[in-house]
Amino acid sequence: MKISEIFFSIQGEGKLAGVPSVFVRTSGCNLRCTWCDSPYTSWNPEGEAMEPDQILDRLSDFPTRYVVLTGGEPLIATGVEHLTRRIREEGYHLTIETAATVWKDVECDLASLSPKLENSIPWTRDQGRWAERHEQARINLDAIRRFLALADYQIKFVVESPADIHEVDALLFQIGAYEPSNVLLMPQGVTSEELHDRGRWVAELCKQRGFRFCPRLHIALYGNLRGT
Repeated sequence: MKISEIFFSIQGEGKLAGVPSVFVRTSGCNLRCTWCDSPYTSWNPEGEAMEPDQILDRLSDFPTRYVVLTGGEPLIATGVEHLTRRIREEGYHLTIETAATVWKDVECDLASLSPKLENSIPWTRDQGRWAERHEQARINLDAIRRFLALADYQIKFVVESPADIHEVDALLFQIGAYEPSNVLLMPQGVTSEELHDRGRWVAELCKQRGFRFCPRLHIALYGNLRGT
């Protein structure tokens, strides 16, 4: 499979925020979010082909048992099912970060799902040539429900304006059974200033609905830097 990067940092988002983790970032994505913060895995994918044994060898270099498989979209990577089994067989705690647009028979300890809201549609970016394809692919209710039944989960929504909460509510209603404390709202932003400006009203929405506020600790600590 094509790997963009493997790096050691702290988990910046979600239930495991603050936990030292190895990130295995696949390259390639079936979406083109207008605010994508890793264009080297989507808009301009890059990386090198690696076999599962090579990836596992790299994991052993780092002093943690927490692994995050992310992207891009890791679920479209060839052989991802085998890789997830190998990682867990070696005794690692595995989080899969996915937009949940695709289902494959993977294994994980935490399914971190990030369904994309309308604010992600690239109507103007790159002359809008990806907009319709992105809109058609961004929500897969069957895949989301299958992930909820697979393992511990979190459903993370990137919100840009207070009005986004209505779309979040509607999508959760469609999904059906879910635990509110497993729903995360994360302010859209790639700078500390953007995250601070949106953070307060996002926190209020979380308080109203019993959702979890999702910080981006890596942005606060390192800025929007690759490999962090």
